This record gives sequence, structure tokens and C-alpha cells, in this order.
Amino acid sequence: MIIEIVVAIVFLAGGVFTGKVFFSKVNKNIEDDAKRKAEDILKNAEISAENLKKDRMLEAKENFLRLRAEFEEDTQNKKGILVENEQKLREKERQLTQQQEQQRQADQELQSQKQSLQSKEENYRKKLEDVERKRLEAEAMLANQISQLEKIAGLSADEARQQIMDALKAEAESKASSLVKQAIEEAKLTATKEAKKVVIETIQRTAAENAIENCVSVFNIESDDVKGKIIGREGRNIRALEAATGVEFIVDDTPEAIIISGFDPVRREIARLSLHRLVQDGRIHPARIEEVVNKTKKNIEDEIIEIGEKTVIDLGIHGLHPELIKMIGRMRFRSSYGQNLLQHSREVAKLCATMAAELGLNAKLAKRAGLLHDIGKVWHEEPELPHALLGMELAQKYKEHPEVCNAIGAHHDEIEMTSMISPIIQVCDAISGSRPGARREMMESYMKRLRDLEALATSFDGVQKCYAIQAGRELRIMVDSENVSDEKASNLSFDISQKIEKEMQYPGQIKVTVIREMRAVNFAK
Repeated sequence: MIIEIVVAIVFLAGGVFTGKVFFSKVNKNIEDDAKRKAEDILKNAEISAENLKKDRMLEAKENFLRLRAEFEEDTQNKKGILVENEQKLREKERQLTQQQEQQRQADQELQSQKQSLQSKEENYRKKLEDVERKRLEAEAMLANQISQLEKIAGLSADEARQQIMDALKAEAESKASSLVKQAIEEAKLTATKEAKKVVIETIQRTAAENAIENCVSVFNIESDDVKGKIIGREGRNIRALEAATGVEFIVDDTPEAIIISGFDPVRREIARLSLHRLVQDGRIHPARIEEVVNKTKKNIEDEIIEIGEKTVIDLGIHGLHPELIKMIGRMRFRSSYGQNLLQHSREVAKLCATMAAELGLNAKLAKRAGLLHDIGKVWHEEPELPHALLGMELAQKYKEHPEVCNAIGAHHDEIEMTSMISPIIQVCDAISGSRPGARREMMESYMKRLRDLEALATSFDGVQKCYAIQAGRELRIMVDSENVSDEKASNLSFDISQKIEKEMQYPGQIKVTVIREMRAVNFAK
């Protein structure tokens, strides 16, 4: 056991010694390798540094050469610019020299012109003095001649001048009158023919019924026994009817008829329908009368709106305000000179559309204005304005087109016409109202118009007699043949017609005929 331990120790000690020897050799080899590698690295570094130094030197040389070339090029360019600027300066100097030379020549010319102008001015001044001297001499000679002429003629210069002016004025008036008549005749050759063609075609294409409305309505009853029920005890029923409807009920000896009288067609229609319902129902007493009248009024209001809507649909008019539609419906129960207002407005609308189409204008706008032209007549209040101006204000209030508003306001010449539609409305209104039987004119106003026509004609000098014939459509005037010449008679006819147009209102047209009769009377003895 001990021997084994000793042997192990011996081996262990030998291994340690051998390891030391081995490690010492290994360390030496490592140091040699490290030195050798360091030397190699150092040599490589020196070689790389040398190469890098050469590269940097080459780059520096190339940069130097490039910068030198750029410098030389820049220098050359600047040298060229300097040469060019020098040439420009020389050119400007040359131009300046030329301008100075031109200015010197211009100054010389100006000086010569100034001298020439001074010479001409002096000549003109002398001539002006001569002219002034001659003018004074001429005025003196003229004054002398005028004084001699005044002595010879026995008239002063003012009197002679006044006579010449009067003669020239008379001659100018005669020529002006003849020119005016010539212009009118020339216009009539073309304008009258075309206007008549348009108007005739418009009238022919529009058919309308003519009916005169009265201020009374007749209510037919089956027997006279019903009259007693309508009158009531002590007349209380008829008084209640009149109080509720605002019209007059005339119950007389007319068989099987009761007359309803009133100027308001709406009230008459309400009274007629209410009486019809009461008679059918059989119960006639004041309470029932008031109930039936109120119900009838409501039905009439609904009917008015329905009539207005039907009218605008039939005419193809769109976009009207509901209040305007209601007013159109109320036209059904209004009349103008006995002519139903709604029928008149519908007829005017159709005439306007036709005439506007013939003239190449807006037919829809003309039709709209024609329907609304008398809208001011159905306003529920009593206005102070004429119906044309009131209708224009209503149209403006309900946002109608400006041309429509102007046509409504101008169709009786209350305002100035500003569009081509306005005269069309005026013409078509006159056409509709002047149809035979369309309107009824009061006898008093008719006679007054005839008297005014004759008085207007007799106010002219030289008129002996005057007669309004053909229902006021023609005015025949007899003149004094000794004081009125043929030419003056023609002028008199023209002047009277112009005054009638300016001062009077009348339907259609009036023919003015001046008659100059020459009579030669002798006696055989």
C-alpha cells in the first residue's frame, strides 16, 4: 500500500515537472508567433500608409489642377464680360454723342420755327388789325344802310325783323304740319295695315259671348201662396231676409215671381240660393233664415275659390297666389258696364296671348296680365285709388312679374308704360269692351260725351257748326270758307283729332271730318 502511494507520488511529481517544461516551451512559441505577427502587421501598416499617402497626394494634385482650370475659366469669362461691358459702354457713348448731336439740331430747328412763328404772329396781328378796322367800317356802312332802308320802308329794324319772323313762323308751321301729315300717312301705309291685320286676326281667333247683366234677379215660385210664407207675419220674414243678405226683395203683383234687387251680384246670388233652399225646405222663420244665409255664404266662398282655380287651369296660368285666385273667382259676380267681369278678363287674356304671339312676345306673360288687369275692381274694401293702380299694388304685393304689374297699372294711362306687353293689354281691353252689345253705357254719360265732343270742336277758330254722329264715332265740322282755306281745314282736322286724344276718354276711335263749302251767290235782275 505504501509502495503504491510512493509510486503515485513519484509519477505525479514527474508529470508536474514534465508539464512545466511543456508549458515553458509553449509560451515561448506563442511569444515568437506574436512578435512575428506584430512585425507583419507593422509592415502592412507602413505599406498601407505609404499607399494612402500616395492616393491623397494624387487627389490633392487633381483638385489643384481642377481648381486651377476653374480659376482660369472664371478668369477668362470675367475677362470676356469686361470686354463686352467695355464695348457696351463705347456703344452707349456713341449713341449719347449722336443724341447730343440730334438734340443740337432739334434746338436749332426749334429756334428757327420759333422765329418763323414770331414772324407769322406779327403778320396775323397786322391782318387782325386790318380785319377789325374793316369790320368797324362794315358796321358803320350797315348802320347807314339800315337807317336808309328804314327811311325808305317806313319801318324800324325791330318791326321789319318781327314781320320776317312772323312770315318765317307761319311758313315753318305750314311746312311742319305738312311734314307731320306726310309722316303720318307714310306710317299708315305700313303700320296701320299691319296693326289692323294683327287686331283682326286676334279678334277672329277669339270667340266670346256677349251678355248684359242687370242689377236684379227674378226668383220663380210655383204658386203665389208661397209669397205669404216669404213675407211672414207682419213682414218679419222678408225683413229678416233683407237684413241677412243686404238686398231688397220686391214682392208685387207679378205672378209666380219675386224680384231680388241689389247692385252686388254676390249678395244677389246668396239671396237667391238662400230663398231657394228656404222654399224647398218649407220652414221659413227668422232663425232658419239666418242659418240658411250663413250656410249659403260659406258655400259661395267655396264656389268663388273653385271658380278661380278652374279659370286659371283653363287658361293654363300657373303659380298665382291663392288670394289672387280668390279675387279671380269673385270676378264671376262682378260686372263692368253690364259686362261680366270674369268673362271680360278671360276674353282679354285670350286676346292678349294671341296678339303677343303674333308680335313675337311672351304670350304666357301677356295672358297673365290680361287676366289680372281688372283685379282692382274686386277688392273687398273701398279704395281711394283707381282700380288700375290698386290692381298694380295688389300684383306687386303678391310678387307678380314687374311687366305684369306695369301692364295692369298702365292699361288706363295712369302710369307710364315700360314694356311692350302694356299697350297690348290696353288694346285688348278696348277690343273686348267695344264688341257690339258687350257693354251698356249710361245715357247721361253718353250724352255728356257727345256734348263734350261738340264743345271741343267749336272751341277752334273758324268752326261754324259741329255735329257728333254715329253714336259719337264721327265728328262732322262745318267751317267758314272765307276765313279757313283748304290747307287750314286739313290742319284743323289734325289739331282737333290730337286734342280729342289728349283730353277725352272714349271707346274705339273717332273720325274727324272738316267740311269747307264754297258758295257763289248772284241775283239776276
